[in-house]
Amino acid sequence: MDRIVYWDEKLFLYLNHLGSSSYDKFWLFLTDEYYWIPVYIILIIIIFEKFGLKKSIIILITIGLMIASTDNIASLFKYWVQRPRPCRNPELDGLFRLVIENCKGNYCFFSAHAASTFALAFYLSKLFYAKHKYTPYLFFLWAILVSYSRIYVGVHFPLDIITGAIFGLLIGWFYNKILTYIFTKYRLN
Repeated sequence: MDRIVYWDEKLFLYLNHLGSSSYDKFWLFLTDEYYWIPVYIILIIIIFEKFGLKKSIIILITIGLMIASTDNIASLFKYWVQRPRPCRNPELDGLFRLVIENCKGNYCFFSAHAASTFALAFYLSKLFYAKHKYTPYLFFLWAILVSYSRIYVGVHFPLDIITGAIFGLLIGWFYNKILTYIFTKYRLN
């Protein structure tokens, strides 16, 4: 395990040092979930227009439960594993670029940002794929960029992101199955 952590830290330092101050604002924008609120509002409007009131309410409830699940389970893992964030690791102090102003939280394994964005990307891709075959590319590009931003700003290691992405895909799949079951059982298709 020590070898994995060693290589994870080395990869983090490499990826983090690829950044430059001219791109910092872009990556800070991507990493801040509050900047995405207008996009979420537009998605909600599109969901209501495409699926109608009853289906949309069910979709939004499952999305809410899915995001709450990924965030809460990621938090449980963080306190169980207790791997310090790069910005909280004294061994890495001064070796990387800390772009974010406030390093929130003490632990980093695994990334809730990666888990939530990949869960949402999978879920929305399945939801919109039948009519818009290009949407999975957009959703997954968004998830990859948001996830990488966590390394760029200095708060997550690559293994945190990879684990969060895998977990998010599984949770997105699970909630998509729940949605399909509800739509089928209550003949909402």
